[in-house]
Amino acid sequence: MNAIDRKTANRSDPTGAPGLGAGLVAFLCLAFLGAAWVVYQPAFSGPFLSDDIHYVANNEYLHEISIENFLTILDPFGPTTLAVVNYSPVQLWIHALAWQAFGAETYGHHAVNVVLHALASVLLVVLLFRTGIPRVASVLGGAFFLLHPANVEAVAWISQLKSSSSMVLSLATLLVFPRHRLGGTVLFLLALLAKPTAAFVLPVAMLISWTTEESPPWRWFAAWAVIFAAFAFLELSVHQRSGAAEATLYETPFTLVRTVLGLAMRYLVMAATSIGVSAFHEPEPITSSLDPWWILALLALTLLGWRTVHTARRRETEVAYWVWAVVSFAPISQIFPFLYPMADRYLYFILPGLLGGTLLAGLSLARRITDERTRTRAGGVALAAGIALCTAFAFHSHARAGLWRHAATLTANAARNYPNGVAANLLRSQQAGRAGDGAAAAAALQAAFDRGFNRFEMIYSDTSWDPVRQDPKFAAVFEKIARSRIDRVASRDDPTQGELRMMAHAYIALGEYADARRVLKIALAKGGILDDEIRGDLSQLSHVLE
Repeated sequence: MNAIDRKTANRSDPTGAPGLGAGLVAFLCLAFLGAAWVVYQPAFSGPFLSDDIHYVANNEYLHEISIENFLTILDPFGPTTLAVVNYSPVQLWIHALAWQAFGAETYGHHAVNVVLHALASVLLVVLLFRTGIPRVASVLGGAFFLLHPANVEAVAWISQLKSSSSMVLSLATLLVFPRHRLGGTVLFLLALLAKPTAAFVLPVAMLISWTTEESPPWRWFAAWAVIFAAFAFLELSVHQRSGAAEATLYETPFTLVRTVLGLAMRYLVMAATSIGVSAFHEPEPITSSLDPWWILALLALTLLGWRTVHTARRRETEVAYWVWAVVSFAPISQIFPFLYPMADRYLYFILPGLLGGTLLAGLSLARRITDERTRTRAGGVALAAGIALCTAFAFHSHARAGLWRHAATLTANAARNYPNGVAANLLRSQQAGRAGDGAAAAAALQAAFDRGFNRFEMIYSDTSWDPVRQDPKFAAVFEKIARSRIDRVASRDDPTQGELRMMAHAYIALGEYADARRVLKIALAKGGILDDEIRGDLSQLSHVLE
């Protein structure tokens, strides 16, 4: 079927999925949801972890539905946006609705993520089929995405609802826009406001339109570009406050290039096999010109580049999927370095592009086989291999979902996979602390700090370090970490109430109570949702200072 015939077929089917039918789509919704529910069951009992705390559990603006809170979340420079260092109001509104339904009970929050992930997988099936991939292959592609172990992080981690919700809205944009331009445009804006990675939709929609329509709607895409530019300005302004972009991880441009290519190869291997999935990745920069990761990446990316150019010249929809993968990788490629340069969840947006491109490339290759029996046999082998891989993925994902039952299991997984990383050094420091070895605890904590760790409050409250707190070496490293947080807040032109309170707590941890009270008074004068907590802090300090 050529592009024009496919376009006509699409318009003639009210379901938007020619050949699938509403019944099959409904069945896939139930089947995918059931499979995801079983696979992710171990994570359902998991608590709020890491970013979940400030995104959801302690974010008072989400705990009550009101016009004031709605507008506060919408404000790109408001306290909630600055607290999560991302402009993602759609994500926060969904969290707010979930809080009304489930409160602090995490089972329901996990369930929301699983439902969204299952829906995204079904929408991917529809999109794959609409762009020329056979029905069985499209369903297998959706199942591959549904069950892939790398996606566990994006689904089992409550605050990563940003990924699942943005993917649903992104895929809905690509499906709706060909028939309803305004509706697709609204969905594109909502997808961006859930997670910035939805920017991939703009070039992908353009390429799908270019390869399937006689007259692509360039004016609409120009409007999308304006929307994205405005959003990007706001997002970059907010993100700079996180300090994540302040990392300088590479000694030379050659190290940067090798590392970017190495990361690309790691993601390709992870996408195809799930080998290399981990909590809290910390791959080392590639300093050697003989490192196999970047050499293999040169070969693989050369092939992918050739295929992208080849399909673009032939005006085939396959090019849209390869561009999808590239554009989704670009922001996290380390071209602009940031701390913790790799994560399982980053593959969530890359994977659909790789899936679509691979399936269309395989279909193109199958068409070259002239013998019908050989083609049928090859298709059967491919189907069996795909089913076997999805089955293996299901078991692997089920096991990984269990990591989200406790922070300690995530830390242990990261430490096992990256023995020189932050998690491993923190574990060594805690073990040395419990053993009373101040020098070893300080050395391991310094190593974690050198790799970006700065959570002084964790050290302050964890009893593992109690036996060595008075050790001069340990105390010096702890002070350095606390001062780094103080200096970061002091560098802000207009620190938020939450940032000021964190600064005051750093002073308290250092025993500098007068400075802590001074900063808390500034925070209270600023006003905000933390007023009661700050008054409580001041009350406790008054007893210390009397």
